[in-house]
Amino acid sequence: MKYIPKNIDAEISLYKSILESTKAVPWKVDWVTKGLLYLGPQIEDLLGWPHDSWATVEDWTSKIHARDKKRVLDFYSAESLAMAQDHQIDYRLHKMDSDYVWVHEVVHVVREAGGQIASLMGFMFDISEAKKTEQDVLKLQKQLQEFSFKDGLTGVSNRRMFDTVMEDEWLQAQRNHQPLSLIMLDIDQFKQYNDCYGHVQGDDTLKRIAAVLNNACTRSRDFFARYGGEEFALILPETDSKSAIKMAERCRNLIFKEQVAHAQSTVSQILTISIGVDTIIPHHEDDSLNFIEQVDKLLYQAKEDGRNRIAMKVTSRKA
Repeated sequence: MKYIPKNIDAEISLYKSILESTKAVPWKVDWVTKGLLYLGPQIEDLLGWPHDSWATVEDWTSKIHARDKKRVLDFYSAESLAMAQDHQIDYRLHKMDSDYVWVHEVVHVVREAGGQIASLMGFMFDISEAKKTEQDVLKLQKQLQEFSFKDGLTGVSNRRMFDTVMEDEWLQAQRNHQPLSLIMLDIDQFKQYNDCYGHVQGDDTLKRIAAVLNNACTRSRDFFARYGGEEFALILPETDSKSAIKMAERCRNLIFKEQVAHAQSTVSQILTISIGVDTIIPHHEDDSLNFIEQVDKLLYQAKEDGRNRIAMKVTSRKA
């Protein structure tokens, strides 16, 4: 037997009281006229606009954040015209005081017997706090990611980032048949420097040298990193051997201009660096790790040859 309430008005009043006692904002829109058939009074607490100022869909769309409007309207049009009965979306609505809130909207599509849309009805939930937490988490994740690719002492990129960039640039040089240059730099007799001046000053000097060498990069894709200890590396995409050697000389001169005293050096009374540099147009049979190892050997050759110099090698497939 079908249930028929004894007092329909009382029943409707009860349901309305329940709806309007929640924090969610209930609403209903006529699909054809675009008029608001119902809007919960909670909307005034949520956005500040007077409840009686809402009459049509335009009163709603005018308050959607400019960055969200097209996405939201396209979504509603596509989802409602599809056969789906329910859908949901997150977006921002402007408050009366010019601020905005994030809302999560759950929508039900009411259709006539023939399938035509009669109305939309749904609930609007304030999710501003959840969004703020989400954004804080994303910000923290980004910071952690940056920290994981940044050297803790000098602030420049670390070995992990070097490996990532080297792999990307190697593949790009391989695909485009372009030269790729690598410079490895090491501070001469840095152990003796630490023994003489102490590790605190040694750390300060490492930061100073890293900043100077990092500023030697003149193009957006030039990449500088602390490779480990007192060793640094420069990746120079689309750079031939002649230009790479010029960059190596530039780095050496920049360090010389700093005039950092190094009383225990057997090379000079100021701090110096040794450099290994090479250029290659990588083929598919070439290996980036072998190339890095080759440049590192050139660096140590520069040290064995007396330090404070550049060691280079012309490979068979250079530009």
